[in-house]
Amino acid sequence: MSAQTSPQADPDWATRGAAWWSHVQYLADDKLQGRLPGTPGFELATQYVVDHFKAIGLKPAGAPSSYLQPVLFHSLRLNAQKSSVTLESAGTTTSFALNKDIILSPHVMPGPAVDAPLIFIGYGLRLPAKHMDDYAGLDLHGKVVVLYNGAPARLQGPLRAYSRMPGQRWKALKAAGAIGMIAITPPRPLPGPPPAADPKAPKTPERPATPAPVRPTIVIADPSLDTLTGLRFSASMAPASADKILVPSGHTLAELQPLIDAGKPLPPFDMKTTLHATTAVDANPDIDTHNVVGLLEGSDPKLKKEYIVISAHLDHLGVGKPVNGDTIYNGAMDNASGVAAVIETAKLLASGPRPKRSILFIALTGEEMGELGSAYFAARPTVPKPQVVADLNMDMFLPLFPLRYLEVQGLGESTLGNDARAIGQLNDIEVQFEKQPEENRFIRSDQVNFVAQNIPALAFKFGWTPDSPEMKTFNDWVKTRYHQPSDDLEQPIDKEAAAQFISYLSQLATRVADAPTRPTWYPESSFAHQ
Repeated sequence: MSAQTSPQADPDWATRGAAWWSHVQYLADDKLQGRLPGTPGFELATQYVVDHFKAIGLKPAGAPSSYLQPVLFHSLRLNAQKSSVTLESAGTTTSFALNKDIILSPHVMPGPAVDAPLIFIGYGLRLPAKHMDDYAGLDLHGKVVVLYNGAPARLQGPLRAYSRMPGQRWKALKAAGAIGMIAITPPRPLPGPPPAADPKAPKTPERPATPAPVRPTIVIADPSLDTLTGLRFSASMAPASADKILVPSGHTLAELQPLIDAGKPLPPFDMKTTLHATTAVDANPDIDTHNVVGLLEGSDPKLKKEYIVISAHLDHLGVGKPVNGDTIYNGAMDNASGVAAVIETAKLLASGPRPKRSILFIALTGEEMGELGSAYFAARPTVPKPQVVADLNMDMFLPLFPLRYLEVQGLGESTLGNDARAIGQLNDIEVQFEKQPEENRFIRSDQVNFVAQNIPALAFKFGWTPDSPEMKTFNDWVKTRYHQPSDDLEQPIDKEAAAQFISYLSQLATRVADAPTRPTWYPESSFAHQ
């Protein structure tokens, strides 16, 4: 049995942890300026990964004879001065204040102003496998739909959020003839314990539902990969503004709220309103960027033609709004830590007996821009797409405390879950389902684009038990460091636990690579019926 398929006797976790941390130190250093794609800092990060892939002995697997897979992004910015939204109902015209009453997306098809009737369609879901169809009996042709951007209580698991992703939702709306959509988007609570029963006790803080955009919208330049092609109008609004659009129909959000709170279906209705809207978009310079791809070729003459992906995103937020005088969003845990794990896992697997299947190690671009680098690779892989059998993705796996529990996102969706449990048992690690399912983390990082291509995937976070010190540490990190300049090199990290996770990951990858059959979706998984 290879060193990667069973725990090693007394590994030097301190030395391994220091090696992992050395990559984090470089990638999250101030000189890389937050690794925003298209900047010199991102190029330094890219070259660092290339150099390590080369030193490990991975084969170039980006473009021919290169570790780099080029990806081009368009950068779009709303021109608020030339944009407008008004509603006309019964001879009365109502104007909407942009970035206050309503948030416009610049990711729409260029064209003339939109003049279209509005129709409310409840949650806007069409899921035959779940016997849900909010479109039944409705004529959506040429209309802009208004929907409540939630989901009924009976829709659980990752599909609850996956079905509401803009690309998934627009696919169904476009097929039904709609030309645009307005989402009434409720705020979601920050991770943490539920609000106390005491009405005088402070409530869990909420994230704003529709913050004013501070960055341009970035999209993949290749039009064939645009999941919103044909969309002529796209907007969102907070519940506080909802009645401004609902009242002409004779309905209010307060009327719908009991149904929402009870998780019941919402009735569709004609809004008796015509939308007049102009979305003016300015194009910023394109962004030339790339994924970094290295190949460890498998040992089996047949199985080496199948590929397991081990991935993490290389980018972060760059330089932004100062917080306590710090403007550099270093992204140490998000996600220099994941790329460091990719490098160290490659080193570990390359140093022992070769797995039977081949393994692609990828540092992805553009995750913080909307999982764009993974969307490009998953749709345009540098190996035959049908031969990509699994993705194991790291995105801020958060080694903040000892590795006793491991949250495995996607655990109940495919046979990869059985593999994850088996390797956990070998290493005395208790594998857990998502600890905070309301956060929808399985569909909020790069693995979702492999799932969209029907490729089973897993993602990981250090786990904890309820009301434990580890739970508090985890939630405090999310509240105070996530997407903040304080996600830097000056934070307490359990480096030995990170090394133990990398050992777990290498054993998991080997088990999947050596299995006689490729991973498959469980029959009951929603993703098995895409």
